[in-house]
Amino acid sequence: MDTPLLALRNIYKAFPGVQALAGVSLDLHAGEVHALVGENGAGKSTLIKIAAGVHEPDAGEILIGGRPVRLQGPRHATTLGIAVIHQEPYLFPTLSVLENLFVGFHPRRGPLGLVDWRAMAQRAEGVFRELGISLPLDRPAGELSAAQQQLLQIARSLLQDARVLIMDEPTSSLSQKEVEILFGIIGRLRQRGVGVLYISHRLEEVFALADRVTVLRDGQWVGTYPISAVTPEALIARMVGRELTQMFPHTPHPPGEVRLRVQGLGRPGLFEGISFELRAGEIVGMAGLVGAGRSEVAQAIFGILPLEEGWIEVDGRRMVPRAPWEAMAAGIFYIPEDRHRQGIVAPLSVRANLTLAILRRLARFGWIDRRAEDALVDAYRERLRIRVSDPEQPVGTLSGGNQQKVVVARGLATQPRVLILDEPTRGIDVGTKAEIHRLMDELAGQGMAILMISSELPEILGMSDRILVMRAGRLMGELRREEATPEQVMALAMGLTSNGGVQAPEAR
Repeated sequence: MDTPLLALRNIYKAFPGVQALAGVSLDLHAGEVHALVGENGAGKSTLIKIAAGVHEPDAGEILIGGRPVRLQGPRHATTLGIAVIHQEPYLFPTLSVLENLFVGFHPRRGPLGLVDWRAMAQRAEGVFRELGISLPLDRPAGELSAAQQQLLQIARSLLQDARVLIMDEPTSSLSQKEVEILFGIIGRLRQRGVGVLYISHRLEEVFALADRVTVLRDGQWVGTYPISAVTPEALIARMVGRELTQMFPHTPHPPGEVRLRVQGLGRPGLFEGISFELRAGEIVGMAGLVGAGRSEVAQAIFGILPLEEGWIEVDGRRMVPRAPWEAMAAGIFYIPEDRHRQGIVAPLSVRANLTLAILRRLARFGWIDRRAEDALVDAYRERLRIRVSDPEQPVGTLSGGNQQKVVVARGLATQPRVLILDEPTRGIDVGTKAEIHRLMDELAGQGMAILMISSELPEILGMSDRILVMRAGRLMGELRREEATPEQVMALAMGLTSNGGVQAPEAR
């Protein structure tokens, strides 16, 4: 076999109190898509940061083109042909697309060394043609969609002559159509001879794209396999060290009284005419394509977005929540889709994040009762299996799955009767997904009413008693669990009628 573009040999890396990597090896060849999988906390992020020059390994060897190197930092890695497409784009939002493409390496002309804008535009258009994409060169990068920002990062890496492209959860914020476009671009990168290291929790993407897959577990190398030699079930077992016999542990519970009644909710330009009921012991899924208005409805119920039409009832009491604290006082809690921007306060400790919403309840004469707080934090650490060495550890240092558990624990600490979960398993590993699903089933069994917004059809179909489908800010229909199929959900989400036509959102 040819010499690998990138090889990591027997890599070790420790942080205070944590052995992040212990003897991990991986290599990547030209024109190959090599998937890297594992639970949150398995060491994936640490490994790619070592490959990108962010961290230096404690032991082991990095080889580029067969030659040992010691990376002096991310810029050094870039000069050696290694580029990273981060889950959260690293762009300058106020600079134009063209300026972002050439940040740090502007071509110059003339004796005065003036920036050669014409050459920049020509090179940019050449890369765009090669990738089969089109981006407005003069538009500020902050005005691009998530998919366009991904494409901008890829184009920038090619302008820097990257041979190794590391893609970290690249589809987490993309629609299905945008995912298909990205897959096509990855195919063109392979033809060009670029090696792609692909990190994703979505196993269907791994099996659709990868030539080989490497599994990490608890900072250790489990194995590297040709994708044709493993099944999804076998891969999951290697990732979590156990068989996951039931990813969607749904126990039918007889629905109780109406916990939440939503009537005629509207906010012009976002959604209108939203009416539904949510009963005790029910998990109701809300499906729809990106931009359908699902998150906006949830945020209005929780008082984040002001309502202009309609009202809600919680246990028979009518209200129009004007702020989250009013919704919480009524027994509603909302766990947001974007845990990084809306869920966690990264610099604060696990303890502070977990108890943030109930400080008043923990206070005595204006002082926090530390004994009560310690007992509560310990109880939720054990119940949700939050992996943390010390409750004083900054929550931003935890894996994505453990961060999500902290956000869920904060919500449960408010003792809600109605729990709204917006993309509860986005960007977390299969083991943690199964734990979240088991917790949802347990909470429903205890009489909680749960509204779950998800873009993953298997999750919607596997966990919901009923499914509400939205399109363009309107509810298009409702399906019972026993009658719902992927085709029916997608047909409603896309506004398709039984004869293949398109149904207007207003024609419910």
